[in-house]
Amino acid sequence: MTDRLNTIFGWLLFAGVVALLLRFFVGLIMPEAERPEQMGYVIQGVEEAGGAAAGPSLADLLAGGDAAAGANSFAKCVACHTIEQGGATGIGPNLYGVMGTAIATHAAGFDYSSALADHGGEWTYENVDAWLKSPRAFANGTKMSFAGLGDAQERANVMLYLFENGGGPAFPEVVVAEEEVVAEEGAEAEVEAEAVEAEAAPEGA
Repeated sequence: MTDRLNTIFGWLLFAGVVALLLRFFVGLIMPEAERPEQMGYVIQGVEEAGGAAAGPSLADLLAGGDAAAGANSFAKCVACHTIEQGGATGIGPNLYGVMGTAIATHAAGFDYSSALADHGGEWTYENVDAWLKSPRAFANGTKMSFAGLGDAQERANVMLYLFENGGGPAFPEVVVAEEEVVAEEGAEAEVEAEAVEAEAAPEGA
């Protein structure tokens, strides 16, 4: 019985050695294909991060925004903030005239969090946009518990409402695409050509 088991184990060991040798020789004959550096297909016009095409710029959102809609959105803030001139400080500071001021200095005597006070800079449109999108991401450790506004147009509308209540810096300039400029210039040239042609035509023609 023992000799039979030894024979079986011997054959199994032999088969294993043969399998390893076959795999080695197949690898020499047919080398494994290299893994491509980038898997899948690249879709043009799609951002790598987030997988979505870039939306309108902040300047475009402000130019096409609606301060009245911003006032409606600001209703989410009134539990902590006032916005009328001379308004009281509550859980959060009064926000009249906050646009363009130094961060964490606008409301005298308000106890700003060190996270916000240490951030530095001014309440530019870009900074306010980042703050409204996610206060905690903008200043990790802020006392403000508001989760943020995920919609970019809604944030722009709120900034327009803040601008209406105390002013602020000049709006960022809208950059017109070169294709639009060429198309507009072509349309103007066509209108001028038609006008010249109309003037040159004899009366009654």
